[in-house]
Amino acid sequence: MASSGNVTTEEPRCPVEEVAMVVPETDDTTLPVMTFRAWFLGLSTCITLIFLNTFFTYRTQPLTISAILMQIAALPIGKLMAATLPTKNYSLFGGGRWSFSLNPGPFNVKEHVIITVMASCGVAIGGGDAYSIGAITVMKAYYNQNLNFLCALLIVLTTQIVGYGWAGMLKKYLVDPVEMWWPVNLAQVSLFRTLHEKEVKKTKGLTRMQFFLVMFVGSFAYYILPGYFLQVLTFFSWVCWVWPKSVTAQQIGSGHRGLGFGSFTLDWAGISAYHGSPLVTPWPSIMNVGIGYIIFIYIIVPVCYWKYNTFDARKFPIFSKHMFTSAGQKYNTSKILTPNYDLDVSAYENYSKLYLSPIFAISIGSSFARFTATITHVALFHGSDMWKQSRSAIKNVKLDIHAKLMKSYKDVPQLWFHILLFACIGVSLMISFIWKKDVQLPWWGMLLAFGFSWMVTLPIGVIIATTNQQTGIDIMAEYIIGYILPGKPIANLLFKIYGRISTVHAISFLADLKLGHYMKIPPRCMFIAQLVGTVFAGIVNLSVAWWMLETVDNICDDDALHSGSQWTCPKYRVSFDASVIWGLIGPKRLFGSTGLYRNLVWLFLVGAVLPVPVWLLSRMFPEKKWIRLIHIPVITFGFSGIPPASPTNIASWIITGFIFNYFVFKYRKRWWQKYNYVLSAALDAGTALMGVLLFLALQSNHKDLTWWGTDSTQLDHCPLASCPTEPGIVAQGCPVFK
Repeated sequence: MASSGNVTTEEPRCPVEEVAMVVPETDDTTLPVMTFRAWFLGLSTCITLIFLNTFFTYRTQPLTISAILMQIAALPIGKLMAATLPTKNYSLFGGGRWSFSLNPGPFNVKEHVIITVMASCGVAIGGGDAYSIGAITVMKAYYNQNLNFLCALLIVLTTQIVGYGWAGMLKKYLVDPVEMWWPVNLAQVSLFRTLHEKEVKKTKGLTRMQFFLVMFVGSFAYYILPGYFLQVLTFFSWVCWVWPKSVTAQQIGSGHRGLGFGSFTLDWAGISAYHGSPLVTPWPSIMNVGIGYIIFIYIIVPVCYWKYNTFDARKFPIFSKHMFTSAGQKYNTSKILTPNYDLDVSAYENYSKLYLSPIFAISIGSSFARFTATITHVALFHGSDMWKQSRSAIKNVKLDIHAKLMKSYKDVPQLWFHILLFACIGVSLMISFIWKKDVQLPWWGMLLAFGFSWMVTLPIGVIIATTNQQTGIDIMAEYIIGYILPGKPIANLLFKIYGRISTVHAISFLADLKLGHYMKIPPRCMFIAQLVGTVFAGIVNLSVAWWMLETVDNICDDDALHSGSQWTCPKYRVSFDASVIWGLIGPKRLFGSTGLYRNLVWLFLVGAVLPVPVWLLSRMFPEKKWIRLIHIPVITFGFSGIPPASPTNIASWIITGFIFNYFVFKYRKRWWQKYNYVLSAALDAGTALMGVLLFLALQSNHKDLTWWGTDSTQLDHCPLASCPTEPGIVAQGCPVFK
């Protein structure tokens, strides 16, 4: 290392106000990083978290356990190890550089960061983005394939690790520039400072640690209400209580199966479930999401449903993730599937065309617009800077204080990334040759998936790094391969995970690099920690999933499971439905020239054009800073995730973010600076811990409450919200309109 001791500098502060307020501008290069404690606790927390998240993801009410829980648990254990482990030096291979100590001194913040990075691999794979495991589950549980374990393991590992190749190539665009500030990392930085920095107690107010403990205990105790005793708090739909017999009123007011007008949630898990914590999202991003939400939910959907009956919308529930026949009944895919998992065209034509609920269909259309809007927005607003950087002009860019401090550490050689990239591509091509019948995706399809992932990682990374809003590309990947290989649902699944998951992990690794940038972690240590954590998490992830798929009878089969079974796999049902829509039936039949949903394809063009006038106005009136805050890709994100997310989840997220990141930030900035990100971490940790305890102590033993406040079949007590309104359509529990 280039220096030792505490380092300070007079270099320019970070121009991003939120970063300057939260991230420390000093570094101690003498702190040990890759210690025995870091390895032991990092791998232990990673394995624990991946086991729990994989286990919970198959339940009717999935629970994603945040890495923050392990981050907090690691602190007392790390300090205990520092107090009890021997300080003696041990030598391997004759000493020298191979000597080490089990206890190199006090447990420090850099060790803690490495532990958290390893643990977060268990969340990225097993909790939030388990698409590779989702594909394996769909292949085994829904299509009943006799899949080889080695094939499955190689699929899981290659889809995770290949993203590091993309990340290495894009680091200079998405980590080094000051403008790429990754808002999601600020909550982590704030929590690390709370846990490790000694704060002098003032006469008034709480220290950050005291505030964290108070809010942690409060969120932990409170979650027993929405998590067990009073689950109706998850969707508080008062409109349905006022008009209990009106289908239209319940369609409008239901927070679970309708538009969610007036509905809200008092459950932090519901607020943060789909867009993450609103407390770590910048206010301009929240504003753009809110604009998109209002446009889609309160203008486009009502007009399409009640005025024009677009796509025969009234035959189906206004909000549903299921697929339907022309008569409004749930679609039975087994009637159109061959023994080789291909489409039986004649059976499809004799059975029924596939239909979607109106919100589901419009959500797909919004994803079309979001994809092209992302490409156009990044090209117009960031293309010039990226072109300059690609011509090595970045060497002349003035660096802020954090970039200057990181010059003390060796960077990761590009060769490391290239080796991982080409090794994963080679193994993936081998999979397509050896297990061709199982995966359905030929070698050229694999290469096309990698090319697609490479094309979209940069623009998506720019959006996330500046707005903290993800722009999903799942449907775009499914759309492309669905046209090229129609009637091949397994090929569609594999193309999606290779085209999408590699991007997800590239973004995850880049975010960790920026976290290391803020916390002054040597880049090589960060690289090794993330890579090792990913490999361990992938192996454990698949092992747990395989064990459950082999031992739980009728897992994921709603019809065959006994009443009250928790193993209904709602997350993977969505993956199966997607494989049917885009792979088995294919986009040509649904979105082609004769397809019912063909007009949605125009939204590709709409999304590509909309950022242009915003860019032109920003160039014509550069003094009007608010114009550049208009962000078309994030506006289209206001409808993202619906379904399975409900409008109430998104609306409550917007309102919470508006309160804290606009009003509190503007009028109580000192409070916001000290407590905002600490509050976000405390709410996550307290909710997750209570969720785990409720399951282990009560729900796993079938100690469920049955009363008005916990009726899972009527979560918001709006039973008529899912009724069709087309005359003559019959649905259970619904009136038949004439």
